Amino acid sequence: MMLFRPVRQEDLQQIAALAQKTGAGLTTLPKDPEKLEKKIALSIDSFNKTLADPGDEYYLFVLEDTNTGDVVGTSALAAAVGLEQPFYTYKLGKTVHASPKLKVHKSIPTLILGHDYTGTTEICTLFLSPDHRGGGAGKLLSKARFLFLTQHPSRFSDTVIAEMRGYSDENGVSPFWESLGRHFFDMDFEDADRKSGEGTNEFIAELMPKYPIYVPLLGEEAEQVLGKVHPDTEPALDMLKSEGFEYKGYVDIFDAGPTIEVKSDEIDTIKRSHKYSVAAIEDVENDSSFLVANLALADFKAGLSSAVVKDEKITITSELAKALELKVGDTVIASQLR
Repeated sequence: MMLFRPVRQEDLQQIAALAQKTGAGLTTLPKDPEKLEKKIALSIDSFNKTLADPGDEYYLFVLEDTNTGDVVGTSALAAAVGLEQPFYTYKLGKTVHASPKLKVHKSIPTLILGHDYTGTTEICTLFLSPDHRGGGAGKLLSKARFLFLTQHPSRFSDTVIAEMRGYSDENGVSPFWESLGRHFFDMDFEDADRKSGEGTNEFIAELMPKYPIYVPLLGEEAEQVLGKVHPDTEPALDMLKSEGFEYKGYVDIFDAGPTIEVKSDEIDTIKRSHKYSVAAIEDVENDSSFLVANLALADFKAGLSSAVVKDEKITITSELAKALELKVGDTVIASQLR
């Protein structure tokens, strides 16, 4: 069975091995073991904090195969972005040039550098080992954090965002970076993206142009990938859209991937979630798959399983009860998968 739980210090070695498989684009899961160790320590501290408002907390979760003990995936929640380091985005806008004398009226798309998402909660660090994709593992890894978020609303913003990986070709070349970023940074796309993801982003303010950028000047190839995701990211984008996330014209400053957003109370998994008392623990065989989680904070656990719901009560399998350390009479939160 796959178990979704907070990261532990002893997971470091396995997460470091996972990080080596990510390739470019997942900057929040660094390949450097020392940086990973700091992220794990920050996460453990975040889970154990007593607080009333979101700050720079970072909640890192792992997906564990309970049959082998292997850590096969990661996902995270950044409580409030942009408080310690600016969270930069480009906003797609427009400017109008008109000449009544020539009877010319031209609307031109622009990119404006800003940090409008400061203070919002970000879902991030989603990675599942290629050997374990399919069978619901990706859904568990992505959706279980929504059940954690809705149980602890004071720890998060009421707006949740996700930065999606932008388009690059089979050789890893980003048309947007080649048309814009390379002219201002004396480094490759992967190096700039990694430095920003690691929190070292003062160079963005220092080197990026401060004025609106006229999109047509970037060239047709770059213009076409604005707000477009990498082919490998399309399934993740589709899943988040089904949860209610929307694209509202904000793109990543390096690869022009879309930043999508949703109000937390409009997330589909959260809207369909409900608290139940465990009525029985026994073999359940049906086609109803539920995302089920306990109500803990630092010991939060979630899993996917068949279940039966009736009259505010839920019957769960013995396998799920063992993984989540549940007994009859305990209260859980559950959301039926579509």
